[in-house]
Amino acid sequence: MTTTPRRYHITTFGCQMNKADSERMAGILEDMGFQWSEDPNDASLILYNTCTIRDNAEQKVYSYLGRQAKRKHEQPDLTLIVAGCVAQQEGESLLRRVPELDLVMGPQHANRLKDLLETVFDGNQVVATEAINIVEDITKPRRDSTVTAWVNIIYGCNERCTYCVVPNVRGIEQSRTPEAIRAEMEELGKQGYKEITLLGQNIDAYGRDLPGVTETGRHLHTLTDLLHFVRDVPGIERIRFATSHPRYFTERLIRACHDLPKVCEHFHIPFQSGDNDILKAMARGYTHQKYRAIIDKIREYMPDAAISADAIVGFPGETEAQFENTLKLVEDIEFDLVNTAAYSPRPGTPAALWESQLSEEVKSDRLQRLNHLVGVKAGARSQRYFGRIEEVLVEDQNLKDPNQVMGRTQGNRLTFFNGDIGELKGQLVKVKITEIRPFSLTGVVI
Repeated sequence: MTTTPRRYHITTFGCQMNKADSERMAGILEDMGFQWSEDPNDASLILYNTCTIRDNAEQKVYSYLGRQAKRKHEQPDLTLIVAGCVAQQEGESLLRRVPELDLVMGPQHANRLKDLLETVFDGNQVVATEAINIVEDITKPRRDSTVTAWVNIIYGCNERCTYCVVPNVRGIEQSRTPEAIRAEMEELGKQGYKEITLLGQNIDAYGRDLPGVTETGRHLHTLTDLLHFVRDVPGIERIRFATSHPRYFTERLIRACHDLPKVCEHFHIPFQSGDNDILKAMARGYTHQKYRAIIDKIREYMPDAAISADAIVGFPGETEAQFENTLKLVEDIEFDLVNTAAYSPRPGTPAALWESQLSEEVKSDRLQRLNHLVGVKAGARSQRYFGRIEEVLVEDQNLKDPNQVMGRTQGNRLTFFNGDIGELKGQLVKVKITEIRPFSLTGVVI
């Protein structure tokens, strides 16, 4: 008699760290004999990997959970899991809100999924949110792409930005050793991956917690040292890293990106606000002048580098004049892309308790104005690609046009062109750019 394998479904909210965690947890479930199900209603195990950065992400989790909790009354063997940052933040109160839940687990527990599930299958409801030392990953993620992959290099964050819940939910900074990171990259190179994005909540802090300093008192392990250490992993053609913090971004790092051929000339450095008083209230630890100096230095070394960022509008107390300083920064720098958000108060953060909260109308108006300017500037910045020959790493078919493939330039610009995905997937292709849009390009193969 053959038993049909149990099926699982994972829904991921939020950042790249969560995507990387979801891929690891999927790998564990497949090792346990589960099979992926596209439709959550066909799955007997459902995992929501959650995010607390914005309120609507949290509300979405509750609405999804409600639907599956009802299903559990008809199918008692359904296993419901909430992982990630909402789980870490809410802990047992999640079980009170949704008693049908089997497992609530914080992001640091992703690698322990198998042990935790075995406890669940023994009939227990489990909450795993206590702080632990990160165990080195031995799990093989089920990666969503066969061309590009994430590699975590540092977990957690020691910053204390007044709007952010990440330090509360992801714990203190813990760097992986350069040897472990390189070993994972070598394995990925053997499996045919061509591009790696090194990930950290605050990636420039990499290595501060690892032992060892040079004679001059500099830490032996910095992001710059790591880039030199992994620059020649066989099979890996491109290396990216995110997310950077302006406070730790050094000229030495910029020089490494310029000197190492495989490191992409693409920088993601959030500025959050263009106003010094707001930056101070956010506890960001830099001024807009310092931020501009970093961008100037990058462009001095690499005039063509792509620069993307994050920005928050409507932070408590932000005046119209302060918001205009953010617009001015975007106007002056001409980013390739800015991820924008209206401030939303998060539980357990200082800014959530301030009385100077702005109305939703003001926040929404500022967000629209910023988005409009970002689009205009990205469009202007795109002009430089017209008629150029760009090297594109082909990742997938264009979902809207099966005759086209899509991939990214070294500067991370999405590019479409006619071609057969069967032949081109994972290839670096020279493409002449014939059409430009603010955030993507179209071209023809040379």
